[in-house]
Amino acid sequence: MPPSPQLDPEKYKRLRAEAEAPFRSLRLFVYFGAGTSAALGGFVFFFRVLAGRDLASDVPNLALQVGVVALMAWLFRFEKRRADRAIEAMDKEK
Repeated sequence: MPPSPQLDPEKYKRLRAEAEAPFRSLRLFVYFGAGTSAALGGFVFFFRVLAGRDLASDVPNLALQVGVVALMAWLFRFEKRRADRAIEAMDKEK
């Protein structure tokens, strides 16, 4: 179905991409929230490690927080690239 004459073509592409992947923005929000939470936890554990108390449990927890931040950043970028590719594919269709 062609876009309505009143609808901006760029907005039409974004709406169509959203219709093809309806939960993409929710996934992006979850990735951002989990990454932010892990960054805050990493901040706390970093200073606990600097304090030098209970290193046996704080160092692994810090490593886990850093890993979660890295994973969420990768997933966020991956999802954004998929959205951009979907919009580019719609451009090539026409």
